[in-house]
Amino acid sequence: MVDAKKSRVKWTLSTDDSVLPRGVRTLTAAEVGVVFQPIVDVFTGTTFAYEALVRCRRPEYAAPPVLFERAVAEGACGKLGRVIRDVAFATCGDVALFVNLHPDELSARWLVQPDDPIGFHTRDVYIELTESASLSHFDLCRDIIAELSARTGARLVIDDFGAGYSNLERMVDLEPAVVKLDLALTRGVHLHPRKQAVVRHVVNLCKELGASVVAEGVETLDELKSVRDLGVTYAQGYLLARPAAPPPVASWPLEALPRGPRPPPLPARKPPPAESKRPGSRSNRPSMSAGKPSARPPKVSTRPTRPAPRPKG
Repeated sequence: MVDAKKSRVKWTLSTDDSVLPRGVRTLTAAEVGVVFQPIVDVFTGTTFAYEALVRCRRPEYAAPPVLFERAVAEGACGKLGRVIRDVAFATCGDVALFVNLHPDELSARWLVQPDDPIGFHTRDVYIELTESASLSHFDLCRDIIAELSARTGARLVIDDFGAGYSNLERMVDLEPAVVKLDLALTRGVHLHPRKQAVVRHVVNLCKELGASVVAEGVETLDELKSVRDLGVTYAQGYLLARPAAPPPVASWPLEALPRGPRPPPLPARKPPPAESKRPGSRSNRPSMSAGKPSARPPKVSTRPTRPAPRPKG
């Protein structure tokens, strides 16, 4: 017979807050790490820009997908995105920067706040959205990017292009400055003629639209040579550099130096109005147009002037 006293389960209620899961809303800038991966010009071997990638220091949110899943559940994507941008722009230095945007941030209105660091970076800024998100949130994406572009000069990047969601008519309407190939197209591209045909088609299409193409996930020299020969403008991947902080120097394999003419570069970023200043800033931080002439010098006419008429009488 089982002793009733020994079989009883003892329940205790813990009041220790340390054992309770802490939400994404409580994350501070000190707990949000950001690393950077270079995006390299395949025609010169020089670094064109860096992509900012979040690395949360809380163990339960160490994997970025888990972090954003929790943020979606809490309705905290807007706040989380702002914290990530604060850290990224504060630590990236004087480089052009790609920043990722979760689709839920489009409706959170954090992105268009006048004190967002996007509007105060001195180099080009690219807002990166996945192809599926940009199409499923098409109207909102178009409106938010248009507002950001007009106010800060930031431009749109379509990520994971070719992942199966393509609607070319809508993609044209979004007017992306950069298109990133889906990893599935880059991986082993030198071994698959069908992939090569798709990449070649995307490159030609983007050239007609005035957009540059980035091949992500480049891990071998053969992949790098293949995407270069197919006309891709930029490459990103472990072959060139792993994400790190501060922004690492890309390692360019000399045997992959290009042959042939280079595509035209992207147009320069349009600076916001000179009078825009971050509200609440204690320092007189210069605007993005600081150090550049605010207006063109007056033209000097080379036409001869007529002599003044002589007074009559």
